[in-house]
Amino acid sequence: MKIISGPASTALAEAVSAQSGIPIVPVVSKIFPDGESYVRLEGEVAGEKVAIIQTTCPPAQDGRLLQLAFLADCAKRAGATSVSAVVPYLAYARQDKIFLTGEGISIETLARMLKASGIDELLTVNIHSEPTLAQFAFRAKSLSAIGLIADYFVKKGHKHAYALAPDKGAMYIAQQAQAVLGGDAGHLSKTRDRHTGQTVQTAEGLKVAGQTVIILDDIISTGGTIVGAAKILKEQGAAHIFCGCVHGLLIGDAQKRILDAGVEEIIGTDSVPGATSKVSLAPLISQTLKDAVV
Repeated sequence: MKIISGPASTALAEAVSAQSGIPIVPVVSKIFPDGESYVRLEGEVAGEKVAIIQTTCPPAQDGRLLQLAFLADCAKRAGATSVSAVVPYLAYARQDKIFLTGEGISIETLARMLKASGIDELLTVNIHSEPTLAQFAFRAKSLSAIGLIADYFVKKGHKHAYALAPDKGAMYIAQQAQAVLGGDAGHLSKTRDRHTGQTVQTAEGLKVAGQTVIILDDIISTGGTIVGAAKILKEQGAAHIFCGCVHGLLIGDAQKRILDAGVEEIIGTDSVPGATSKVSLAPLISQTLKDAVV
């Protein structure tokens, strides 16, 4: 097997190569004056299984998806026997059904595009809804980085912290963190006003007074959910509040709003490179690829 380093994830690809011992194939990439992408493999892949590591997070998710497709086509034309796409953040995965008449289903379109480009397998990380993977006509799997995030907090001295999910549907995330942290876990509740239709987060049954609490989620976009949760935790007397997420998109002033709400630190992974990307996915991806080689 060889690793192809996608332009959006060069640092991650190098770390995975170093940890797994799988050789890396560098990529030459550029953007033409008209905005179109160019990629070229700088290494031999004939007769090899290859894994392309390329995240597709904002702000350039469309271009990054095209680079991924172009790299897959390059690999197959160069004689690769199979192509695995390792896509830490998978763009367009949140529209997996038709909500309004006239819409398409973006993840189905994306799945067809990736298959046509020569991809035989997809590995992503904490996709928002795992049933979405059924839309792919090839092997598709979601890995979980919650354990890595929880381990980060343990190493920072927060073992036995309370793992909090922002709603009941995300309780499985809190439970994954709890298995590493060793403390309690719970979730906020949502109530809907019968007259206005607005949803309100509540702390019904939550006992966090005096505790260190880590709010955990798969994706943070605008940060509204985390801000609401932090305010509730402050009202409930939490001693310290942290936030851990796999994909820290943090659109606009989301990071500032979350910190202003009382969160002491936001921890994300390098699925979305940035200031909060303090947990690397390299160990998770390295082990998965090594297992595949065996």
